[in-house]
Amino acid sequence: MSAAYLRRPEADTLTGASVGITYTHATTGVRGPRATVGLLEGGSVGSSKRAREVARAKAERQAARRAEAAQRRRRRNQIIAVVAVLVVIAGGVAWFAVNRSSDTSVAPADAPTDVPTDVPSPEAPSPDAPSPDVPSEAPSDLTSPSGVPSPESSAAAAELDCRQPKATRPDDLSWDAAPDTSLKATTDYTMTLVTNCGDIEIALEPQGAPVTTASMAFLADEGYFDLTACHRLTTEGIYVLQCGDPKGDGTGGPGYSIPDENLPAEGADNYPAGTVAMANAGPGTGGSQFFIVYENTTLPSGYTIWGKVTSGLDVVRGIASAGVEGGGSDGPPAQPVIIEKATVTPAQRG
Repeated sequence: MSAAYLRRPEADTLTGASVGITYTHATTGVRGPRATVGLLEGGSVGSSKRAREVARAKAERQAARRAEAAQRRRRRNQIIAVVAVLVVIAGGVAWFAVNRSSDTSVAPADAPTDVPTDVPSPEAPSPDAPSPDVPSEAPSDLTSPSGVPSPESSAAAAELDCRQPKATRPDDLSWDAAPDTSLKATTDYTMTLVTNCGDIEIALEPQGAPVTTASMAFLADEGYFDLTACHRLTTEGIYVLQCGDPKGDGTGGPGYSIPDENLPAEGADNYPAGTVAMANAGPGTGGSQFFIVYENTTLPSGYTIWGKVTSGLDVVRGIASAGVEGGGSDGPPAQPVIIEKATVTPAQRG
């Protein structure tokens, strides 16, 4: 009968040395090594741990890549959203600009566009720039056509015959106070402006504006208006020709101021065609500058009315039809206008 061995493992496990496995002989009872298995540190158990670490590192790298990709997608989507918003805003601004520029409706009456003023207009910095004494901002709810010459204006333009303008005089006349005089209420007075484009006659209104008419008559008698330019013309919003400034830039005056008088009520066309009124830089600042209205005009009620054109309104309309220097709607008239002589003559009422 062959020998038999009974195996009984006695393992010195995970020591890094050889693990002895002994067997006892069935007959003799002698134990001895039958086989030796080497389980060294870093063997199969270490390899398994390393594999897990590698797998974990790989999973972490993959998670990091996925997070980075998600972050890039979020950033890209945010940029796309911002660009879309900017495109919408730009489109809205463009639409507003196009519709605003194409809007030809009349502005409300409380939206001033041009009013007489004693400060030169920024559009006309030259010596012939609008003077502070003329309308520069006025409501535009006018009944007369805006910027479109009337048939009378067109006819006047065709007949306008202007002489070569004379040189203007120096601004060398000034007084400390307004004249202490008045015009007779029982007498009609006419101011005649002899210009290089024709004569303009103005009936004075001493009953309504006694201080203003007395001052204007005084200045005319002193030769103050002689050889001075009508330095400002407006052809849109308000329709006026402004004169009476020896400096020719809207800043001149006689050295004194006069109070406001004979102011019209607020409302449409409160300065009708033919009206002659004082320009100013605010309440109580009238001096010598005045404006002639050649088409019905709406203005704030702050400009003293002191006369009405009785002859020569066609001359003013002809000047207006020639336009503004440089092609604008407010500035020196394209056709230079010089007051060669201004006189005031009384006429006894019959």
